[in-house]
Amino acid sequence: MAESEKVVPLPDAGDGREEALDRAFFALSDPIRRAILDELDKGPKLVSELAEPFDVSLQAVSRHIQVLVRAGLVRQERTGRISRCSLDVGPMLAAAVWINRYTKYWEAQFETLAALLQDAGAPDEREPKR
Repeated sequence: MAESEKVVPLPDAGDGREEALDRAFFALSDPIRRAILDELDKGPKLVSELAEPFDVSLQAVSRHIQVLVRAGLVRQERTGRISRCSLDVGPMLAAAVWINRYTKYWEAQFETLAALLQDAGAPDEREPKR
């Protein structure tokens, strides 16, 4: 089965998936970490390349990367002093599956909005026809 075709089961309490989901959401909660993931979506990068656009120290970016690594969202390979990072979307997929469970709530809102828009576009029966 291809990496992108793996089925990610919904998290259940007690088997470590809840903790993994907590780590993924925590990692995704920071704008710098999300920007790092955006960069890694373009392909693997060195830590120094990831740090360039930010107005924070290399050490601060390294700490953000470690949060992403602990969440399983980033793989980091070291060769001597060189550290290359790449994206791992597995935990992000698990978070998306968890969020998807709640789509029924906003889908109902869209259906209500569509009905209101349709009613707003229908001619008003109270107005005389010309």
